[in-house]
Amino acid sequence: MAYLLTFGIIGALFLASVMLYRYGNIPRQHILVTLSVLTAWCFSFLIVFTIPLDVTSTLYRQCEEKHKPVPESAVGNTMGNGNITTTTITTNKLHPDVCQEPWGMVPASVFPNLWRIIYWSSQFLTWLIMPLMQSYLKAGDFTIKGKLRSALIENAIYYGSYLFICGVLLIYIAVKGVSLDWQKLKAIASSASNTWGLFLLILLLGYALVEVPRSLWNNAKPGFTLQYAYFKAAKLSTEKAEAEEHVDDVLESLQCISRAVPNNHELRPCVETIMRKVPIELQERASRNFARSGGNGMGGTTSTIVPSEKALVRIHKQVIKSLQTLQRTEALWSVQVNTVLHLEDVARNIHSAEHRFKTEFPRQRSQLERICYSATIQWYWECLFKAPFLKALCVLTATMSAMVVWSELTFFSRHPVLSIFANVINVANASNDFFTIELFSMVVLCYFFYCTYSTILRIRFLNLYYLAPHHQTNEHSLIFSGMLLCRLTPPMCLNFLGLIHMDSHIIQKRIMETYYTQIMGHMDVIGIISNGFNIYFPMCMLAFCLFTWFSLGSRALNALGFQQFLQHETIATELVQEGKDLIAREKRRRQRAEEAIARRRDFSRPDTLSSQDYIGKYRGAAGLSSGGIAGPLTSGRTPADGLLRDGDVSYDYAAVASSSALNVPRSLSEEINDRFGVSTQMQVGFRGAIDQEDAYDEENEHRIVGPPPRGLFDDV
Repeated sequence: MAYLLTFGIIGALFLASVMLYRYGNIPRQHILVTLSVLTAWCFSFLIVFTIPLDVTSTLYRQCEEKHKPVPESAVGNTMGNGNITTTTITTNKLHPDVCQEPWGMVPASVFPNLWRIIYWSSQFLTWLIMPLMQSYLKAGDFTIKGKLRSALIENAIYYGSYLFICGVLLIYIAVKGVSLDWQKLKAIASSASNTWGLFLLILLLGYALVEVPRSLWNNAKPGFTLQYAYFKAAKLSTEKAEAEEHVDDVLESLQCISRAVPNNHELRPCVETIMRKVPIELQERASRNFARSGGNGMGGTTSTIVPSEKALVRIHKQVIKSLQTLQRTEALWSVQVNTVLHLEDVARNIHSAEHRFKTEFPRQRSQLERICYSATIQWYWECLFKAPFLKALCVLTATMSAMVVWSELTFFSRHPVLSIFANVINVANASNDFFTIELFSMVVLCYFFYCTYSTILRIRFLNLYYLAPHHQTNEHSLIFSGMLLCRLTPPMCLNFLGLIHMDSHIIQKRIMETYYTQIMGHMDVIGIISNGFNIYFPMCMLAFCLFTWFSLGSRALNALGFQQFLQHETIATELVQEGKDLIAREKRRRQRAEEAIARRRDFSRPDTLSSQDYIGKYRGAAGLSSGGIAGPLTSGRTPADGLLRDGDVSYDYAAVASSSALNVPRSLSEEINDRFGVSTQMQVGFRGAIDQEDAYDEENEHRIVGPPPRGLFDDV
């Protein structure tokens, strides 16, 4: 009967694996990072999938408790007291199966052990393991011991404030004269974590409950979506330029240090470790800049003093952070350019009489994709059905958001029951419709889940962490997302149980609780939290929703100088025009690249690559440099980094060089891109490789800086 739980476990593992494959770069990640993030995501999804089963199991147990048969001795003692007891006993005897077993009933002994394993494992990951891993990855030390020491020091400072708060709470409890045992200490720990998560959850939901329906409605308007995409492209271009300048400054300092440390010095291996983190093209550019400045560093003179190990640790940490920022901006720019180009294709095809979707820069598609999602089907979806579908979703999500806000404002009322979610559960429970309860609970929880984590992806937490598809998310962002999932999912589910009146400590009524609530415990030992914060703070969601509805946050940020997309604002109009110019340059560069490929194809010899293979090989690499998604090569696989490990694809350098013998212009950047561009996930460019009329394009030509050879123990 527990097949639904089995399906939930398989579904959670499958969904977490698919998302990790889509966002992460598994071959380049360390196995510990992959396993930790997979576990965190899987456990979070499993909590959401399993809560509805726990709810129906609890309602079934409540029904059994309410209608359990009365012993014969009790019948004889109560017969003379009146007809009420007699009628109840008679009903129980006439309807022994009044409580129907839920669909997919799980044995009572399963849930307690399951929740203990899931909850405490995820809490151990999110509060101890993952923060240490994140600090370890950012540490600039050169040994395992040094990295662990830096990670422990950083987290000790971070958690010192939490330990201080816990000490204050324990002193408060001791003054109140409350005796503490192991169960109460566990309840305090879990409740403290859930209170922190509830605070962040209400903030995120207050934004998302308004922004999700509004974004769906705006996405149904192609003109608005395209303007906003131009705006984002302009902002990302500025961030990318700043990241490149910061990387240049850091690498210039690194060049000075590299020249100051002799080859036979004991610190030379540390310098080589730092240099291995920097992609080859960036090292060459830094060397040229250093030589162009006459061998002088940022201070104007070349230092001959050998730096200390602490100085190397500091520059190592700066290199890691700057490359991480550069990779983030390059990845987001790549995704944004593809989004803009797709929206422009939609705008061109929307009035097409052929009813076939045509793209300006077509990509290679598999045979199955061409059959299942042909150009005709794509036109009908993108140009005809997508907008009404999104508007219908907007209406549904707006209705759901209104229900959530109303239930958050009224869930504490037990008589009368004002919470919409609690009324739905009560009506379905009265008719033993457990399937409706499970389906309704799943829909509400999935909407909570989507609102919460879509907000995380949209805000990007001060642009330090992000999730970019097509394997472009770094390890720091993956770990951060796993930490947030583990911290926000338990309080989100507890909040849902409070909305449907399944938490006795919120509705102040003695009822049989879910196993999930029993494992979580209650903050009864601290009344200000149990009777104050956990009940009344969710009511602040209405204020946050109004704050978002009137875009007060965006207006405040815009007034402080952080450009936000506000219609009819001068700065927004200027950034939209700047975004259009950037995309136009990007398109010209792609067109020049395709024309160059066509010229090479015309002059190619029989022993060179065929035109079809060469174009497929080029687009696999150019998709990264032109803001596109890294497409597969004609062989169907992406080559490994030939500089660091054996490559999967061998390049015919003699055949490539033959194009230069045929008077085809060939720049140094093209030579490096052909040899290392795909394998290192990097596209480079040098000044003078294109026509002078588009010299500005070359200055802004971007490259995807692939993650350096990583691993938790890569420096040892």
